[in-house]
Amino acid sequence: MRVLAALSGGVDSAVAAARAVEAGHDVVGVHMALSRSRAQERQGSRGCCSIEDAGDASRAADVLGIPYYVWDLSEQFEQTVVADFVAEYSAGRTPNPCVRCNEHIKFATLLDKAVALGFDAVATGHYARIERTSEGVPSLHRSRDNAKDQSYVLAVMGPARLARAMFPLGDVVSKDEVRAEAAHRGLGVSEKPDSYDICFVADGDTAGFLRDRLGSAPGDVVDTDGEVVGRHDGAFAYTVGQRKGLRLGRPAPDGRPRYVLDIQPVTNTVVVGPVGLLDVHDVTAEDAVWFADAPSEWAQCDVQVRAHGSTVPAQARAVVTSDGGAGGVEMRLDEPLRGVAAGQSAVLYVGDRVLGQATIERATS
Repeated sequence: MRVLAALSGGVDSAVAAARAVEAGHDVVGVHMALSRSRAQERQGSRGCCSIEDAGDASRAADVLGIPYYVWDLSEQFEQTVVADFVAEYSAGRTPNPCVRCNEHIKFATLLDKAVALGFDAVATGHYARIERTSEGVPSLHRSRDNAKDQSYVLAVMGPARLARAMFPLGDVVSKDEVRAEAAHRGLGVSEKPDSYDICFVADGDTAGFLRDRLGSAPGDVVDTDGEVVGRHDGAFAYTVGQRKGLRLGRPAPDGRPRYVLDIQPVTNTVVVGPVGLLDVHDVTAEDAVWFADAPSEWAQCDVQVRAHGSTVPAQARAVVTSDGGAGGVEMRLDEPLRGVAAGQSAVLYVGDRVLGQATIERATS
């Protein structure tokens, strides 16, 4: 097969590309330039798309003996991932930019461009597995290394795009194995730190990034009785479940910590209260993507609402739209989840297989 290998400049994508070459595929490497600032530098494990990353990707391609190109996708990244991130926080929701990047950039813009150029598949360094039925129908599964599993952020891609994806690292048992393989192959990125947090907020100051985009917007922090207990510089800087950085001027009557329970963008208000009020049992999500038949009746599954969070058992069913489409999902959790926020991705599993994904719209106790 003709395979386009996405080379981020990190060890995972380099080893994934090496495995694709070793499997006998005709491989071409491409580095996605996503930052508008080409002079941007990595800050340890933060940041991406720097000159350093592009250079590391180029050197990996040289070692593997494959052609290498840089594709400028910064405009698409800004319009779909960064703009969505800012808009969601402005609306009082908590987005996951990695989910949006996989949806709009890696498995939309990149994959569509690859197919248009005659490639059969795109290979990435994600930790997830693809299994196929005897008829060749693909299904998405967790990786062997549960600690590195990325099926949660990949679930948004859907079965059609999954059919043209390759995840060569899905069967590795640990990141140490990948680093050892990179060193054995002579890839200079074998000890390069992993990237984490939000790649386009290289200094880790998400509130500052949002304030630069949205400006200061002072408002009230209130308790569940509506009493003002503090002030904030912008409700967009808070998320449900947050405890630190609330700067409350009035302690709770019982002296216990308070957490963000709700964000009300219309009134620019942040609501805080005791931790027990963060527990939710019912979740409604929208824009569902299914890898199997959408369950029209309540079906048993496991639900995960954070990229590195644990799952809880639940009952779920699809919500059909007026035109008969599966528009969303209703979930009844067998065990409460704490701090579930609108905008987060809810992924449904049956065992290690991804059943479907949707964006959380509402969560209630």
